[in-house]
Amino acid sequence: MRVAVCQLNAREDRSANLATARELLARAADAGADLAVLPEYTDYLGPSAGAPKPEPVDGEFGTFFADAARELGIWVHAGSFHETGPDADHIYNTSLVFNRAGELAAAYRKIHLYDVEIPGKVSFHESRSVAAGTDTVVVDIEGTRLGLSICYDLRFPELYRALATGGEATLLVVPAAFMAHTGRDHWEILLRARAIENQCYVLAAGQIGNHEPGRTCFGRSMIIDPWGTVLAQAPDTTTVVVADLDLPRLDTIRLELPSLANRRL
Repeated sequence: MRVAVCQLNAREDRSANLATARELLARAADAGADLAVLPEYTDYLGPSAGAPKPEPVDGEFGTFFADAARELGIWVHAGSFHETGPDADHIYNTSLVFNRAGELAAAYRKIHLYDVEIPGKVSFHESRSVAAGTDTVVVDIEGTRLGLSICYDLRFPELYRALATGGEATLLVVPAAFMAHTGRDHWEILLRARAIENQCYVLAAGQIGNHEPGRTCFGRSMIIDPWGTVLAQAPDTTTVVVADLDLPRLDTIRLELPSLANRRL
């Protein structure tokens, strides 16, 4: 399987964000990718006052990426978007996955919400405007199981263990808008840990650069193998990186170092 992670700098112009995302998907398709992954909040990452009106799964955002998947003939993980929430004050932060025919294959609502106070650096409370999802999601991509997560979920290893064991995932995906001050110390370490401990490939697509006053994202999107080796990493710009996944190698690693089979609860 050939996979691509797309890195972009979404800002306050939603139409421009979507156009850039579509261009990156086309580049991934031209490179022969079977699956392309976009970052968290692909459609908008700007001042909260200008945030788009939340939409249902089959709204403008979903239709846009369904069309892209069908036209390009690839699987598309559309990062995440502002889905209509349970009440007037809250949305869902939701990922959508489309198959090559443009059909919705899976939807995942972010479970862990980023409520953080780091004095002098960040004050952010995602739960003020976002409702937490409740369900883990694994989707079958032509015989390969892909476990879904979003950004802050990365800090909760029990989620990924559930995806790898109960969901039988062999690929884990992390669309993100990881902030620069934590990203430089935690991003790669956490991604490689999730790959090693669950013996899965990890596909991490991040936002890059400045998005609004006080918010800068780390980028460094990457693809990691089940041994924890970084197969591909994006430079600090809007771009696409591609890697070929050796799925039989994953089986060999799980056979020779059977940490999942040896675990004791």
